[in-house]
Amino acid sequence: MNLGTYLSASNEVMEAVKENRPIVALESTIISHGMPYPKNVETALNVEQIIKDAGAVPATIAVIGGRITAGLNHDQIDYLGKEGTKVAKVSRRDLPYILSQKKDGATTVAATMIGAALAGIKVFATGGIGGVHRGAERTFDISADLEELSQTDVTVVCAGAKAILDLKLTLEYLETKGVPVLGYRTSVLPAFYSNKSPYNVDYQVDSAKQIAEMMYAKYKVNLAGGMLVANPIPDEYSMDFDEIEEVILKAIAEADQKGIHGKDITPFLLDRIQQLTMGDSLEANIKLVYNNARLAAEIAIEYMKL
Repeated sequence: MNLGTYLSASNEVMEAVKENRPIVALESTIISHGMPYPKNVETALNVEQIIKDAGAVPATIAVIGGRITAGLNHDQIDYLGKEGTKVAKVSRRDLPYILSQKKDGATTVAATMIGAALAGIKVFATGGIGGVHRGAERTFDISADLEELSQTDVTVVCAGAKAILDLKLTLEYLETKGVPVLGYRTSVLPAFYSNKSPYNVDYQVDSAKQIAEMMYAKYKVNLAGGMLVANPIPDEYSMDFDEIEEVILKAIAEADQKGIHGKDITPFLLDRIQQLTMGDSLEANIKLVYNNARLAAEIAIEYMKL
């Protein structure tokens, strides 16, 4: 089968792959479902510029017209930002339908990892990954992001799992699946909005070079799957762990009362938390994405040297 039927890449990304230049993949759900317009488009373009300034090539990924597209242009990013939640949120399970019906879709962490791997991209920067939801012992609500990390060869740089999740169980799940969880200059798993949490990562690493060397070793011995790099939000933007936890519990209670669940729960909670924190959580979200983009670019550059 001609993969080009379902895969497209910008000229810049294709040339970078051919020339073994560093590339950083970026998701598109954060554009369509994560922030309001025009802040979402502004943030997406700023993230791309940060990666370029660091010396790497950005590749924002989405499904456009039934093709996984690596390296969106400005018009495509603006389209996703304006359409917002009208654009389908696409994870692994959704890809066969969206691709075959030639629809558009904003890719989650899982679907972005798939697109990155197909395009030959090894490093991906996002805000926070999905994970085991609170109350999963009753609902079995576990993000496909975790399963993707266990099987797709892409290193994901994030600010930890989203704080609305059960961080302890998320770490347990990743351990079971054999996914290394690295703390960049930290021994704990950051809680997205906060750089503090009571949960320890597997290994603390202190440089992008060290992370790249771990990637190289992993793939040389054919250990399938990705690695998770937890990069704490900078101190000046970090929110108090206990305060944000109180807000999250309030938002979760409201979601339960309204009967919101499944793929609708995360956007509802993030939006409600933004309202309850009077916009502080949105600003923190933007700053941590910028921070992750810088580190991801450094890792991609170091990996290409090996």
